Amino acid sequence: MYTPKHFSLHDDPQIASLIAAYPLALIVAATGQGLLANHIPLLADGDGFIGHVALANPMHEAIAADSPVLAVFSAGDGYVSPNWYPSKAQTHRAVPTWNYRVVHVHGTLNFSHEDAEKRRVVSRLTTVFERQANGAEGWRMGDAPADFIASQLAGIVALRLRVIRVEAKAKLSQNRAPADVDSVAREFETRGDPALAQAMRRRD
Repeated sequence: MYTPKHFSLHDDPQIASLIAAYPLALIVAATGQGLLANHIPLLADGDGFIGHVALANPMHEAIAADSPVLAVFSAGDGYVSPNWYPSKAQTHRAVPTWNYRVVHVHGTLNFSHEDAEKRRVVSRLTTVFERQANGAEGWRMGDAPADFIASQLAGIVALRLRVIRVEAKAKLSQNRAPADVDSVAREFETRGDPALAQAMRRRD
């Protein structure tokens, strides 16, 4: 990924936080049939990430064990108009651009059909995401009949992504004057994107 130094993000806790907040990853792999891309929610687990795909998804058959893959986590983006820069009125030296935050995780992928691993993965995913969505009232696997859960687990394949390296980029107008940054952040807030505005003000 092309990343100028002033847009590069190296802080591991910030990167982990960004991934946790935007867990839907685009997993891309080269296969015998060409490039394959799937959007899969992933959860950090040990030295990598876990998730699952539908048994009907050919992804687990097309991607061989330990194949290299790229998982892309996108954390919101927005168009930036030159008209939003106060400095434009003085210099007119401004062009349109795009602000965004993204993490590229390079790694290897493996799948598991083992019932115990599928249960572990689903339990971890639902525990984390249900707690975020519903707190103490979050759904648990035990809330559903055992035979129903068994039938659902039979229809999925667990996956583990082992991380090899991580690239992260936060393009948040760091190359602009503070007044320009503040103005663009206010525009994003006005247009309904407070998360990107906050990220700009934190410069993360």
